[in-house]
Amino acid sequence: MTNEERRLWYAFLRTYPVKFLRQKIIGKYIVDFYCAKAKLIVELDGSQHYDAAAEQKDAERTEFLKSRGLQVVRISNYEFNRNFKGVCEWIDLLVKERLT
Repeated sequence: MTNEERRLWYAFLRTYPVKFLRQKIIGKYIVDFYCAKAKLIVELDGSQHYDAAAEQKDAERTEFLKSRGLQVVRISNYEFNRNFKGVCEWIDLLVKERLT
C-alpha cells in the first residue's frame, strides 16, 4: 500500500461501520478499497495515473467495474493529502447514499 492508502485504511476505513476490504481482486483488476454492501470502490490515484496511457487504462477499468454495478470514485493523492477530513466525509456520504 502507498502511504496514502495506509493512512486511509488505518485512520478511517478499517474501523468504518460498513465493512471495506483493501486490495480486492475483481475480475482481472485489484482495487484499492471495496465496500460490497454499498457496491463502492475507492481508488487513490498518484501521479502515475495522469498521463494519456494511464488515463485510458483507468477508463477501461472503470467501465469494466461499472458494468458489474459498482461505483468507482477516484481521489487524487494531492486532494487526499490536502483535505483528508473532507475525503473521509465524502466517502461516508457516498456509502450512506448507496445504502439508501
